[in-house]
Amino acid sequence: MSDSRPVALPFMARLLTLARQNPDQLRWIAAVVGVFLLIYFLPAGAERFDNAVLEGVRLTHWYAQEHVILCLLPAFLIAGAMAAYLSQGAVMRYLGPSAPKPVAFGMASVSGMLLAVCSCTVLPLFGGIYRRGAGLGPAVAFLYSGPAINVMAVVVTAKVLGPELGLARAVGAILFAVVIGLIMHLIYRREERERRPSGARGFGGDDDGRPLGQVTAFFGLMVGILVFANWAAADSATWMAVYAWKWPITAALGGLFALLLIRRWGWPPRQVAGLAGAVTLASLLAPGVPELAFAVGIVGLMLVATLRDDDREWARQSWDFTRQIVPLLLAGVFIAGLLLGRPGEEGLIPSDWVALAVGDNGFRSTFLASLLGGFMYFSTLTEVPIVQGLIGNGMGKGPALALLLAGPALSLPNMLVIRTILGTGKTLVYCALVVVMATLSGYLYGQLWP
Repeated sequence: MSDSRPVALPFMARLLTLARQNPDQLRWIAAVVGVFLLIYFLPAGAERFDNAVLEGVRLTHWYAQEHVILCLLPAFLIAGAMAAYLSQGAVMRYLGPSAPKPVAFGMASVSGMLLAVCSCTVLPLFGGIYRRGAGLGPAVAFLYSGPAINVMAVVVTAKVLGPELGLARAVGAILFAVVIGLIMHLIYRREERERRPSGARGFGGDDDGRPLGQVTAFFGLMVGILVFANWAAADSATWMAVYAWKWPITAALGGLFALLLIRRWGWPPRQVAGLAGAVTLASLLAPGVPELAFAVGIVGLMLVATLRDDDREWARQSWDFTRQIVPLLLAGVFIAGLLLGRPGEEGLIPSDWVALAVGDNGFRSTFLASLLGGFMYFSTLTEVPIVQGLIGNGMGKGPALALLLAGPALSLPNMLVIRTILGTGKTLVYCALVVVMATLSGYLYGQLWP
């Protein structure tokens, strides 16, 4: 029998030489082979796998319908406007690495709290202020506070799950925003000192741009539209009263925004009137689908902006955020649905395992609740009925608090996008801090008030 080694060894050597000479081609071949093997060995036909895939598709479908147009698109516009119009001097003065820490963290926490957005909607806003020159600590405090310090969600938590848990969530979330931001600042303080304000490429505007009052009104109206368009129903007379008027309030804010564009931004009245007419027509043609009118308004705004030299940068920056974030978010939402399913449904990981794993106030249960909550996606207010159902199935109060502190602020799609902004190292540190602090807080709460 002939020895195959004399033939195999030169062949392997040749492959190694080709790999060194063409690393990109080798990576491409490895990726193709990996995808092929993944598809080849998929357990298609197995009931749990098929149902999990369907859950991933359904969760992505629901997310696209409920969040992309009303939440993400206006958030992209606000982030693009931050890049184009926000004075870098003001950002550095109040949120920059050298800004007074009480002012910087106070501004970041309060501004994030007022948004009341989910963990994905806050991302373009976070990217906007960070790339504009905000310090890492205040930017991270803003990133956490936006979805976690949600006044409406805290009130609903207290009403549904009890005042003790509602108060613990409010206090814990406020402290988290400041403490996590401070820790991130301390860990990367040397890098922050070396970071230049002009590190972001292509941001327009300067300190001698528009007056502060105009810019404040511009952002205030856009944030108001974002908040009221996404105002969720809640079991409270006050919140329901606002919910009943959410669209008239949103329309009124849109009218004021159009007036601002004409009077202070110099937009031609004919173009703004045409855009308002298109939005009105869309709302009349589909009165039960406000997303259509919303999409028409956003697309129209960007089309008009691209025609104007002073506002073209706004459209370009908004598109850059959209192109960078949307694919990662949709992929992350699908994977989250595949693994954990929708609320009340099954993914690859059985929900019984989750309930069994977090059924007491021990450290392991609290850590698992924090970790699983960090990977799941919660839209605004949905974490409350989910935790209510888990408590009904035996979940301890400590794991419940850990889930409420980690879940709304983190999610798998959220992590994927943060990585593109901060890099892998900072993203891992941030996610670890959220999970660890949620675990410690939940464990302490579960031991003191079991």
